[in-house]
Amino acid sequence: MELSFNTPALLFPAISLLLLAYTNRFLALANLVRKLHDEYEKGKENPIVVKQIHSLRYRLRLVRYMQTLGIFSFVCSVFTMYSIYSEWTAVSRYIFAISLLSLLVSLIISLVEITQSTKALELELSDIEEPEKFKFITDLWNSRDKKDSAK
Repeated sequence: MELSFNTPALLFPAISLLLLAYTNRFLALANLVRKLHDEYEKGKENPIVVKQIHSLRYRLRLVRYMQTLGIFSFVCSVFTMYSIYSEWTAVSRYIFAISLLSLLVSLIISLVEITQSTKALELELSDIEEPEKFKFITDLWNSRDKKDSAK
């Protein structure tokens, strides 16, 4: 397989959009951290807030790794283009492979962060959901019965 300038250049818009999404994720987490920090400073003794702070610390680390690997992938794409320009075909293949692998790992970490984010939301909803734990199923069943009787 021969690499051309176009192959690593195709990653530029994808990586740029990915880094933009990661930055938005970081900004949302930063706002959440500030909000939870204010709640914690006010002295509200809520064990859910403490658990969320630990979760946010972990998620911030994940976002940092995602961004770092995304930037590394971007830099490797630039080096790939330079090595293609310099006609170092073997080097360009290895660097491009490293670029793709770092992008892949970044996406996998993003998936882990999304999973952690979902768990944090479930934690937030846990105090609301407990009294109504199985109500969703009964409501679903009752709405189905109402539709059948209306026919």
